[in-house]
Amino acid sequence: MHKLILITSIFFIMISSSYAYLGPGIGGGVIAATLGIIIAIFGALFGLLWFPIKNILKKRKEKKENNQKKID
Repeated sequence: MHKLILITSIFFIMISSSYAYLGPGIGGGVIAATLGIIIAIFGALFGLLWFPIKNILKKRKEKKENNQKKID
């Protein structure tokens, strides 16, 4: 484990220029892919959390309405 940390830190310390050009299309693609992944994660969490909560609230509301009808 210590060797891995040492080798990784050596790679980060020894920085050299690559002299490569990446056009604006690459930047836009990276931003679009990143946003897509983030939106997909939030969409999945929303779907996993919101719909069960919505069903629970709906059942609670129906139960409350049924109790009101029984009282009346």
